[in-house]
Amino acid sequence: MPPPVVTPPTPDVPASTRALTPLAGYLAGGMVCSAVSPMIGTAILGREMTLAEVYRSTLSCFTGPIGWVIGPYLFPDGMGVPTTPANNAPPRTRAPRARNVSLPPPGEIYFVRNEVLVEFDARATARYRQALLQRLQLTTLAEQTFTLTGRTVTRLRIDGARSVPATLRALSAYGRVASAQANYTYLGQQGAPASTRAAKDDVGDAQYVVSKMRLREAHRITNGDDILVAVIDSQIDTKHPDLAGVFADAYDAIGGGGEPHLHGTGMAGAIASHVKLLGVAPKVKLLAIRAFAGEKESAESTTFSILKAVDWSAAKGARVLNMSFAGPADPALRAMLATANDRGIVLIAAVGNAGPRSPPLYPAAYPAVIGVTATDADDKLLPQANRGPQVSVAAPGVDILVPAPDGGYQITSGTSVAAAHASGVAALLLARKPDMTAADVRRILIGTAHNLPGKKTDTGAGVIDAYEAINALPK
Repeated sequence: MPPPVVTPPTPDVPASTRALTPLAGYLAGGMVCSAVSPMIGTAILGREMTLAEVYRSTLSCFTGPIGWVIGPYLFPDGMGVPTTPANNAPPRTRAPRARNVSLPPPGEIYFVRNEVLVEFDARATARYRQALLQRLQLTTLAEQTFTLTGRTVTRLRIDGARSVPATLRALSAYGRVASAQANYTYLGQQGAPASTRAAKDDVGDAQYVVSKMRLREAHRITNGDDILVAVIDSQIDTKHPDLAGVFADAYDAIGGGGEPHLHGTGMAGAIASHVKLLGVAPKVKLLAIRAFAGEKESAESTTFSILKAVDWSAAKGARVLNMSFAGPADPALRAMLATANDRGIVLIAAVGNAGPRSPPLYPAAYPAVIGVTATDADDKLLPQANRGPQVSVAAPGVDILVPAPDGGYQITSGTSVAAAHASGVAALLLARKPDMTAADVRRILIGTAHNLPGKKTDTGAGVIDAYEAINALPK
């Protein structure tokens, strides 16, 4: 018989090499998944995952599909994004940051002290926005989607003690904030008040502008017939006899209505008067836009109101924008005006009355805008006018007779009324040759201006001449 088969004894297996139990394997796999998923998510998204996204991915590693459902509720977007510390030090975070947060420059005072303007990107859910507003103590005052740029801007009030610069720094930590800035303020009088005084009803031939700009000769060729000129200003007296029939539409960018104002009424009259006075373009159609409010001669507006005014003007088909106001550099307004200019709208603005030592004021100093200064009957520069390379041309702007509210008349001085005169000439050109581009209008206004002695930074190319400009048009 063959010998019996003897099976050798099985040696003891150390505990560290035994097969894992199902529970231990589940936990080990979850831990590996938790460690790897943020790296995979970062690669897929092209950015670092937020803290909330990391928590949700970790939860899903252990709970599977259940985690996909309950994760957004347990760990909502916006959590874990640090606010700015009390000492205003930059937040310590590696999370994505806002792309375009603009702080007011040091020393800037012309902005609303408890407001900011914010544009959220498409990833900012309602929950994310609510968490942000709650954390930074902000309240939504208004929101507007602008047709001209396609952007939606939210106007927010600061409810806590945080300043505008500190709030903007805090907003920079939020990756779904596309842009943020101050709500800047603008003045119709641009610094030193322009002089304004009442005039008698018997105005007669007191308008030296008529001969200085050769308006009667120009009007034998064109009166600016039906060209839409938007006057972004204070409330205009649309019932003034000298402005009868010139208004195509009106818009209140502020809301609440207001009494007719000296500034807005005067600017409209400089462009389109046609009864006792003679405006530069008496047959234009005006868009009367109330974006400024204030007492007596002064009036004030904000970035948000002016953005609304420009957007509405473009939607109505305005060919010329008269901006007889000035203020700080403003990223949102600059972007909108550049788009308007690209679409053929002629942009004209007052360079300001803040004096020869003033820094450039805006919007006149933007590349897309024609900046206008003021001269008198003898072609002498208005003493308080701003100087600088932003001055494109000059126009009569000292002791100008224009309409006043309630059927009256006023004599006013300033770069504001000079800008209105330039807007009128632009309308004359466009009526004569409607297919002109904004660049064409700029070129002719500058090319036909009468050069003045002195620095180019004082009066630009010189005083504009309506008749000369029209004659420069291609036949």
